[in-house]
Amino acid sequence: MPSILEAHGLSKRFGDLNVLDDVTFTLGERECLAILGPSGCGKTTLLRILLGLEPADRGSFSRPLDRAGYLPQGSLLLPWKRVIENIELPMQIQGVDRNQRRARIRSHLATFGLEGFETAYPHELSGGMQQRVALLRAIMAGATILILDEPFGALDTVTRHRLQDWLAGTLEHLACAMIFVTHDLEEAIVLAHRILVLSERPARLLGEQTPGLSPALRISRLSPEFLDARLRLVNLIVSGFPHA
Repeated sequence: MPSILEAHGLSKRFGDLNVLDDVTFTLGERECLAILGPSGCGKTTLLRILLGLEPADRGSFSRPLDRAGYLPQGSLLLPWKRVIENIELPMQIQGVDRNQRRARIRSHLATFGLEGFETAYPHELSGGMQQRVALLRAIMAGATILILDEPFGALDTVTRHRLQDWLAGTLEHLACAMIFVTHDLEEAIVLAHRILVLSERPARLLGEQTPGLSPALRISRLSPEFLDARLRLVNLIVSGFPHA
């Protein structure tokens, strides 16, 4: 799989606080890459560096991601705009004709479970639907790489699982790659082709795992294959925390 992003030796310190230490990885074309690590280890800082929002002290990466589709922990929808107006905003800024952008959006609404909600305001939607709107907005911007920062972390367990399963199926049909950070082992297995495991702060790369599950098994959380992938991931994490 050809690489569309290569990061080498990324390191970051804030004063006396060492946050990232020599993090190296690649992202393949149409690959979904999970960055898994404990809360506060520096995952969001790593994303901010990739997005050009924060400079690295050391290291480099092969291309800036300032035009990537970014989905932060909150959906950041504009509350005074309707669903379709929120989704079309990037295309509107790009100068795309109104009829053309509306046609493009409507061709995706059913896939994203938003058909019939085009004129709703964000406060009229569930948290899960708001995240779908935000994700579709990122895709409509024409991004070839999506960056997700624990996008489902604030949702209840049932809604989170439903969105994970939905996104796992949807990604198969999208012509883009994705990097997402999480501290949820099962979320990483459901969504990712490859999982990078980071240590506690300062974040170092402990290793990586390829779950190697079929689309059906990736959303079958109680199957022997899924549980085996989870156990291998737990063993990798534990091996990097000898004091645990």
